[in-house]
Amino acid sequence: MKNRTQTFFVFVFIILLITGCAGTKVVRMEEDTTTDLSGKWNDTDSRLVAEGLINDCLSRPWYNKFSGQSRIPTVIVGEVRNRSHEHINIETFVKDIERSLINSGKVEFVAGKHERIQLRQEKADQMLGNVTEESMKTAGKEIGADLMMIGSINTIADQEGNKRVMFYQIDMELIEIESNRKLWIGDKKIKKYITKSRLKL
Repeated sequence: MKNRTQTFFVFVFIILLITGCAGTKVVRMEEDTTTDLSGKWNDTDSRLVAEGLINDCLSRPWYNKFSGQSRIPTVIVGEVRNRSHEHINIETFVKDIERSLINSGKVEFVAGKHERIQLRQEKADQMLGNVTEESMKTAGKEIGADLMMIGSINTIADQEGNKRVMFYQIDMELIEIESNRKLWIGDKKIKKYITKSRLKL
């Protein structure tokens, strides 16, 4: 009888535990709130890394030399490769880089490769006579970029049991398109120590 009572209470406890964990709760947060649930690369990492790299890039000697030519440089972001262990949304990171560059007010920014294809298709469509002559945009008036920014995201993972260390290194380079000279090389490092608790009943 005693064993049956104990089994019953254990069963009830498990049901209550499952029921309590089954509910979904959503709390809205500010978009710049720092969150780190899994320890993996996230929106906070993307934003902070982009801001840090661009601030470093635009504060280096190359900028004063270039701006001494009485015009600000025109920049385009090229390929950023994900060489990490994780699936990282590179497009989001590139947009954070672009946003930081544009908002700095220190450079002009031109559309990327895929955006230019769409824009050229639109101009070609306009030139077919689908818009008024006064509003038509013609080809051959694009502004060429002076500089291209490229980079990569790399990781090193170290794990033992339920403990893990994730190391991220983000490397970016700024290259002069005409001469292929590298004007700036920067990096940002992130190290995360992650522990996962084990639920024991």
